[in-house]
Amino acid sequence: MICPNCGSDTGNSRFCPECGADMSKRSSLKQEQKKVKKPIFKRWWFWVIAIVVIAGIAGGSQPENDDIPQQDSVFQGPENNTVGQEPEVTQEPEAPSVPQEYLNALAKAQSYSDNMHMSKKGLFDQLTSEYGEGFPPEAAQYAIDNVQADFNQNALEKAKSYYYNMNMSKQAVWDQLTSAYGEQFTHDQADYAIANLK
Repeated sequence: MICPNCGSDTGNSRFCPECGADMSKRSSLKQEQKKVKKPIFKRWWFWVIAIVVIAGIAGGSQPENDDIPQQDSVFQGPENNTVGQEPEVTQEPEAPSVPQEYLNALAKAQSYSDNMHMSKKGLFDQLTSEYGEGFPPEAAQYAIDNVQADFNQNALEKAKSYYYNMNMSKQAVWDQLTSAYGEQFTHDQADYAIANLK
């Protein structure tokens, strides 16, 4: 069954799925449709008026032409704004998003480095240990890569603690600094620490 209102095929439905017309009132709809006016752009006089208006704009005086650039600038403004805004919108998501857990690991690493003067390896082990902080290795590595630490200075601070507070020899301090069971500083960092003990 064809809807007399919109021309859609309604099947056996009582209501048209497109326009919602009641198909049981087809005869009244047909009469109403006869009364419905054509769209304005299908009327002959619309096109006559449109042509006259266009001809008037094209052959108008200079002041009218002055108005046209103003209209163009109005249209260019939003386009320029849109073009200007698009890079800003696309640039914001381009910034790398760091997971919160990585930032937490970095904060812990900074705290251990500043207060306990730990080595890079010691920090990593502390961050990933199930008896320590329990961070995943990726978060711990991010923290190690981004921590603000001078590991030579950390080694020196540890060496001072062992040398002055625990009265250890320089060789014992060096061994403690480089031991896999101790502070885990590199040999170069331990050398720097021992060389700067006073």
